[in-house]
Amino acid sequence: MSDFWTTILDFAQTTTTRVGKQLMQDFGQVQALQKADGSLVTKADKWADQEIRDAIASHFSGYGILTEESDQSFPGTEWCWVIDPLDGTTNFTRGIPIWSISLGLLYQGTPIFGYVYLPTLDQAFHGFWAGSSGLTVPTGAFLNHHPIHASVDNPSNNHFFNLCSRSTGVIQNGFPCKIRMLGVASYNFLTVATGATLGGIEATPKVWDLAGAWVIVQAAGGVWKSLKSDPFPLLAGEDYSDRSFPTLVVSRPELLQTFTPYLKNVKI
Repeated sequence: MSDFWTTILDFAQTTTTRVGKQLMQDFGQVQALQKADGSLVTKADKWADQEIRDAIASHFSGYGILTEESDQSFPGTEWCWVIDPLDGTTNFTRGIPIWSISLGLLYQGTPIFGYVYLPTLDQAFHGFWAGSSGLTVPTGAFLNHHPIHASVDNPSNNHFFNLCSRSTGVIQNGFPCKIRMLGVASYNFLTVATGATLGGIEATPKVWDLAGAWVIVQAAGGVWKSLKSDPFPLLAGEDYSDRSFPTLVVSRPELLQTFTPYLKNVKI
């Protein structure tokens, strides 16, 4: 791995580990306020957002920053970090130990590196995905530095499929898997990357929910299907604060035809 990508990976690991230690002190102990879009925010979200932005500014001069809690417009820079400082705030405030810190590094508006850390589970995911960037990028998806791969299994009553709270319309007679609802968009999709689930859907994710996992899922062999408009590449000057990107993720292409018919009742 080149010095550049080693630096990127080390930065993501060091920064999320440091921020995660502090968030663990606030886990289940802070009060949340409701934002205009109905989602929750706490002082912990805002603190983590500032810490990560400051770290990026001190290590990557000239890189743009797009983040849930402050800079929500894509600056159009060649390189840009996308931050979700605390994905799963509702779980975090209620003491449910599934929440994450998510980072994505974009090149010309499209993620090519993703890093998602879950402090409570001591799980750190990362991956590289060159796509059509033309860059020489490392390959693979990893959990705690061990390679991960999406499942090649066929659906059954002993396999899982993840939903968000706004996609329960897929629950119909004959649905081919057991349903799980984790409450964290990034982790919803990352369980597909590890092979733990065969698919997942998020009805209203934002770009900061997607950027890190978008890379890791595809690097692990999973399939990412946008159900409305493609999130990437981002558009320079665009405000992404109120834009959602309904998404279906499955472990292999053949499963798109299996799960897509169940989406007709999901409001997107």
